[in-house]
Amino acid sequence: MRPLCDRLRREHTPSLEVFADPAKFATLAGSKSIASVVRTILVWLTRLGATPESESRRDVWDLYIFTGQGGTLDFTGISQPRLREAVKMWAYDDLPRRRGARPHTAVQPYVLAMTRLSESLRLQREDDGDHPALLHRGDIVAFCNRLAFLAGNGTISARTRSHIVRDVALVLTRIRTLGLTHPGQVMEGLPAGFRLQREDTPDEPEDTEAGKDLPDAVMRQLCDHLDALEQTIGREVRVGTELLMDTGRRPEEIRQLALDCLAQDPDGSPVLVYDNFKSCRPGCRLPIAKATAALIASQQEHVRTLFPHTPDSELKLPPTGRKNPHGTKAIYSISEGHRTWVDSLPDLLVPVTMQDGTGPVTRLLPFDKARIYPYAYRHTYAQRHADAGVAPDVLKELMDHTDLKVTQNYYRVSQERRREAVERVVALQFDRHGTRVWRKAQSLLDSEHVRRAIGEVSVPYGVCQEPSNVAAGGQSCPIRFRCVGCDHFRTDVSYLPDLQTYLADLLPSRERLRSAFEADDCARSEARPSEEEIRRVRRLIARVKADLGDLSAEEQAQIEAAVAVVRRSRSVLLGMPRIGQPLPDVRPRRSA
Repeated sequence: MRPLCDRLRREHTPSLEVFADPAKFATLAGSKSIASVVRTILVWLTRLGATPESESRRDVWDLYIFTGQGGTLDFTGISQPRLREAVKMWAYDDLPRRRGARPHTAVQPYVLAMTRLSESLRLQREDDGDHPALLHRGDIVAFCNRLAFLAGNGTISARTRSHIVRDVALVLTRIRTLGLTHPGQVMEGLPAGFRLQREDTPDEPEDTEAGKDLPDAVMRQLCDHLDALEQTIGREVRVGTELLMDTGRRPEEIRQLALDCLAQDPDGSPVLVYDNFKSCRPGCRLPIAKATAALIASQQEHVRTLFPHTPDSELKLPPTGRKNPHGTKAIYSISEGHRTWVDSLPDLLVPVTMQDGTGPVTRLLPFDKARIYPYAYRHTYAQRHADAGVAPDVLKELMDHTDLKVTQNYYRVSQERRREAVERVVALQFDRHGTRVWRKAQSLLDSEHVRRAIGEVSVPYGVCQEPSNVAAGGQSCPIRFRCVGCDHFRTDVSYLPDLQTYLADLLPSRERLRSAFEADDCARSEARPSEEEIRRVRRLIARVKADLGDLSAEEQAQIEAAVAVVRRSRSVLLGMPRIGQPLPDVRPRRSA
């Protein structure tokens, strides 16, 4: 401050506000420390007395005034004054609904999407789109055509195109529901035809089969270089990276861990206590390995040594080393140090099978380092557990998701593994009498895989090949899903757990209906499982088990692995084997 005051006095500067002029601020380039102080003071001067209402009148918002967090929302890309004001009113209404440490990141994509609409109106209308009452359906069609053009020449991706259309549709709808098209409002007279219909939204491309997880070979090499991460970047980033690898949490959740984040379940097993900022769920608990618990305990002792006079309840597990005398501030970022570390590593080689003149050969090729970033460890965590046979509903809880479909986006079953698994499983396919349908595993061509996909439909405990039911998507069964008595029914070894569960349900149901259960005879007879149905289910289970018993131990292991793949790749949750496979050890040299 003293050099700054000396300079201000020497130059007779009337107010620091003169440095808001970029030309005047450039004169401070010779002293970085003075420039930094002036920049900070100018920021706080603009915030002095500001309120969300007053800030909303500006075209660039300082989001600290709204949320207490850094960041900006820039509306200057929307050239039409009325449209810009309408989008600002929408953002002012929408921002308080957002949760998390940086809520503006959820609003910014919508503003950028409206910037694309503004650009389209400016380029394709003689009046630049400045008059809302003159807009019409043709402008929406022109906007969609422009997005198609930009996606076609590679300016935007197909996924971005779909998101822009979806986001613009939402904002235009909210502009109407907020009453901004009423007389006297900024979008007065906006025609009803100026809106995006459901059919205007292009389909999103499916995720690539490869997914975003990291191969085990890459994970092992990364773990081998963790010491270099600590030496070059620092202990806190190294601990944060290890926890990302071990727990699959989001980077922000690890960065903000409290010192007392390690707890125990009633049985003594260690759990990680963290806050889910994205969904606003504090105090979440995740079971962790003993090695991970030991890592946290070691870091806790390290932090207590650094800040002995600060209560544990106020300390952060990964404290920053900058402007943090009491250890109450978390590190500012894991991503920056992580990227520097990854880029400094030698090539990470992975085995790749390719064809040459003599046949398939395996070669070691460098892995793309751009695919190694903190969030990739979350995908890797999900894929690792899915490959180990963890049930989807259990994995959903481990990932702290509320929707199973979201969890399924984090892992994939490769087409090759799926094909191999199907070929193994169909070798043990049975009809309603328990007779093997295919005695020999057949190698299916692509056309045969497609035929099987469209020629049968999933039903309880197997598949149905009855033509009318297949055509109706499984909703037109002539015998009302009495599958074990139908000649069009097929089951295989992958449905064995479901058949056993079904039998376990049939027997208590029969006894309950035989007891003093009040119902008319017609309802009782309809609901009571018949002795023939129970006998057929028992026979099916016995035949499947008998044929499995005839296989060698190696063949049984192959069938078990194939069943796990097939069951994971089904579109609906039908149940999973109760005993999962062990998780792959990407750090074999680390002690438990």
